[in-house]
Amino acid sequence: MADTTKQAERTAAKLAKQIQAFAKKHGGAQGQLAYIGQAGTRIVLVGEDGEWGDLVAPDNKTAQGAAEKAGLTLHESFDGELAAKVRTGPYEWSRMAGIQLGGPANG
Repeated sequence: MADTTKQAERTAAKLAKQIQAFAKKHGGAQGQLAYIGQAGTRIVLVGEDGEWGDLVAPDNKTAQGAAEKAGLTLHESFDGELAAKVRTGPYEWSRMAGIQLGGPANG
């Protein structure tokens, strides 16, 4: 059990460094945690410049720990103020339209 705890701490520390690097590159960041089933918990990051990205933690506890270690402000949901900060470009719009309208495959 101690090995599992140590591994979770190492994973949280690694994710925290990635969060901090994203925040540094984008003038700060805020985030939201989203449970994605057995795959774990997605940490959605939104930079102050509107850029966004995500990381996946193996579970919610690790995601919470990583966000805390990184000093990431978390939102309960991805709407309102947080969603309004996201800047999308042609790539995202073409993917969304393609998915919705039965366009070309994404892969």
